[in-house]
Amino acid sequence: MNHLKTFALLAMMTALFMGLGYLIGGAMGMAIALAVAAAMNLFSYWNADKIVLKMYRAQVVDETHPNAVVRAYVADVKQMATDAGLPLPTITIIPNDQPNAFATGRNPQNAAVAATSGLLDMLTREEVRGVMAHELAHVKNRDTLTMTVTATVAGAIAMLANFALFFGGGDDRERPGGLIGTIALMLLAPMAAGLVQMAISRAREYEADRVGAEIANDPHALASALQKIEAYARGAVNVPAERNPATAHMFIINPLNGKGADNLFSTHPATGNRVRALMELGTKMGMNRRPAAAPVAARRPSTSVPATPSTPTTPRGLWG
Repeated sequence: MNHLKTFALLAMMTALFMGLGYLIGGAMGMAIALAVAAAMNLFSYWNADKIVLKMYRAQVVDETHPNAVVRAYVADVKQMATDAGLPLPTITIIPNDQPNAFATGRNPQNAAVAATSGLLDMLTREEVRGVMAHELAHVKNRDTLTMTVTATVAGAIAMLANFALFFGGGDDRERPGGLIGTIALMLLAPMAAGLVQMAISRAREYEADRVGAEIANDPHALASALQKIEAYARGAVNVPAERNPATAHMFIINPLNGKGADNLFSTHPATGNRVRALMELGTKMGMNRRPAAAPVAARRPSTSVPATPSTPTTPRGLWG
């Protein structure tokens, strides 16, 4: 059902893109829009992961890294990927104080996972495992390609809508919308594309939470991590994400403001809803403890990745 819903939403975005092209340039405009959409999807399929990783200055790490925390992070990702029956993804760290993470790649054989230096500094080892299991779940469910293509098409719709004013109006009878219709579509098309993108993201996050909790065999650790990330993300600015908001839905928690409401205007489900679902899953798995708020603790040794300038946050939790 989740995959069927995604297919339907992507079809809606393609239809919206073609409809915008038709209103701007008639049948020829629709044909051009279809060609552009196909070209952008093809480009996204082969290159989007590289572009995103470069955008966030992600650095590849392995078990030879001098920092013990990073070595443990790499070891845990490798172990969980093996347990989940996945090829080993490229493992990276993003130099940013904001705790967050995402996965990208066109398929499991070409996947990459990324954790910010803030995530490794502020969360316990078990919580980091829970977060990265969530990202591996995105890889396993092949969400990474879907989310990237959706973001690309949504951005293309917004870009095409901005051109509408320059081509709408006049007495061109091949342009059914005329000036008023073009202006309306210029305003509504990006909004509609955004709503579709957000709907896909929310559905995928719930499923990745469930599968990730099973991969790590610890839904409570992921629940605790989600609460911490949301709290700390509000105090640390993710500069690359602010400059490229179309990528916000890729992160485990909204990197733009750390807030979420479970409605059409949020790229992420409400964290409280996600935590409740994870706690219910933990109960089904025979785990009855609840995630406790972590005490304030001193920052562990740096992960040796220079952080992006941001508002300082108070790190919590030590890898025991």
